[in-house]
Amino acid sequence: MKKIILILFILISFTAEAQKTENIIIITTDGFRWQEVFKGLDPAIANDKKFNQGDSTYICKNYAGSDFADSRKKIMPFLWSEIVSKGQIYGNRDLGCKVDVSNPYWFSYPGYSEIMTGNVDLQVNSNGYKPNPNVNVLEFLNKQSKLKGKIAAFGAWDAFDRILNEERSGFPVISAFDNVGGNKPTATQKLLNEMRNNSFKPFHEDECLDVFTHYQAMDELKNKKPKVLYIAYGETDEWAHHGHYRSYLDAANQVDKWIKEIWDFVQNDPQYKNKTTIFITTDHGRGDKIKTQWTDHGADVEGASQIWFAAMGPEITSKGEIKTESQIYQKQFAQTIAKLSGYNFTTNHPVAEEVKEVFEK
Repeated sequence: MKKIILILFILISFTAEAQKTENIIIITTDGFRWQEVFKGLDPAIANDKKFNQGDSTYICKNYAGSDFADSRKKIMPFLWSEIVSKGQIYGNRDLGCKVDVSNPYWFSYPGYSEIMTGNVDLQVNSNGYKPNPNVNVLEFLNKQSKLKGKIAAFGAWDAFDRILNEERSGFPVISAFDNVGGNKPTATQKLLNEMRNNSFKPFHEDECLDVFTHYQAMDELKNKKPKVLYIAYGETDEWAHHGHYRSYLDAANQVDKWIKEIWDFVQNDPQYKNKTTIFITTDHGRGDKIKTQWTDHGADVEGASQIWFAAMGPEITSKGEIKTESQIYQKQFAQTIAKLSGYNFTTNHPVAEEVKEVFEK
């Protein structure tokens, strides 16, 4: 009997060990408000002719619901089905769960820097800032023997080369109109490069459409099998700045579909299945108290510090939408990503502690 118990204990221990995170996928969707994530369609914006692109009927048909829960699920069906049932979603301020940026600027470069470095550097104060002097968590993970050479980042915005300091970090950062595949692209990579370069460029050369970033990242995921992958979508922010609420919601809905595509692939691939954590967040919030400020953000826009995040994976207990009062900060994400990967992120600048609630059973 003792031998049987011992064997069972070993088997249970081995199974538990095998289920731990071996891969992590980080996803950001730029400037997507917690209000739509948790409360769904905002009728005041949807019915405003300045913002609905002359198509309130389309917006309401696709994204309005019988209540907020129905509406938010129409905007992000995967988040409010699979992730809410198997993971954790933080940031519903109406329930007291607060998530905020710590930096005082409330726009993109400082926000992404905070996410990735776990540090608030007051010198990082513009979107045109030089290559980031702060060490990021992906750079740290790339120095670990089990992960070296198995890190990749894809971002729609050209600033990611600087935010992640590609030259110093030592892992590939494909941003905006960077070509994939180097000097020897595969047929697929060559086609992706050509399609992107010949595409409609509503954001000029600074940012490509998210569809190209997504399929470049998916090609990497399927063929090079990175252990740490970062994908940064940008259209939610761009269409909001344009005041296009329909396109803003469409972009968020598309990101949700892509997250599902990523997860479906992960759960059907031997390297990734049941060994992968997905972490989703945004770089900043937007205005809401003054409805016309939903298009903008920055230190002078009330509410633009308010963000959200979600996580799902082997270490993540199924808690769903977090309804307990708490205060979490963006600078805690870097250490959370490191701890989920099995490491303690230390470097030559301060790194905030992880979000302990994520790991609590």
